[in-house]
Amino acid sequence: MRVNRAYVEGPLVVGARVALPEGAAAHLLRVLRLGVGDGCVLFNGDGRDYDARIVTAGKRGGEVEVTAMRTASVESPLRIVLVQGIARGEKMDWILQKATELGVAGFVPASSDRSEVKLDGERAGKRLAHWRSVVVAACEQSGRARVPDVAPPQSLVAALQALPGDSLRLSLDPGAQASVASLSVPDGRTVVVAIGPEGGWSPRDRATLADTGFTGLRLGPRILRTETAGMAAIAALQSRFGDL
Repeated sequence: MRVNRAYVEGPLVVGARVALPEGAAAHLLRVLRLGVGDGCVLFNGDGRDYDARIVTAGKRGGEVEVTAMRTASVESPLRIVLVQGIARGEKMDWILQKATELGVAGFVPASSDRSEVKLDGERAGKRLAHWRSVVVAACEQSGRARVPDVAPPQSLVAALQALPGDSLRLSLDPGAQASVASLSVPDGRTVVVAIGPEGGWSPRDRATLADTGFTGLRLGPRILRTETAGMAAIAALQSRFGDL
């Protein structure tokens, strides 16, 4: 049975009537064609799902009444942060969407020597807002009630400086000795996975990663595309240490 979920930014309380924001109203009322009396599920990123009933529906929006609250139990026990070399257009959207479905806790988009996409100023702000909307939509679909953070796009050096100090840091390398089977991840420790852009990490990028505590991780003998590499690493880590 399909569950009609929508993201609402702001507090949700059982018994309250809530005006649907534009995005949620468009999704529930126009795309899914729900009407007065129909049920839906709202979430605001606090880790809970809120059952709700539509009480008004119109062309310009609608209102719901929150009827129940429950803690969602779909978050992985393994906290993964993906440092992703910024990829072009829909490829970056795909990475964010699928990694969210696989349980990633946060994203750090990074520009590097071989990045084909250069973002600054207003363009960076618009792209960040779009990326965050992609992640929210993936949470709606996958049942997640915590929305992964998406950091503003930044240089690789700045991105690495902002990472948690006690994290296990991995960068994919077909020539590395370490594999997922040989790793040890203590409970509660964040795992950071760094994936290069379409052109891969440059020698200078690799030196920067090594200088900030990253070690190579081998998934196999083949070189993977940027949109494949992260998903393969996340799935392997979740299978070994998470909930897959």
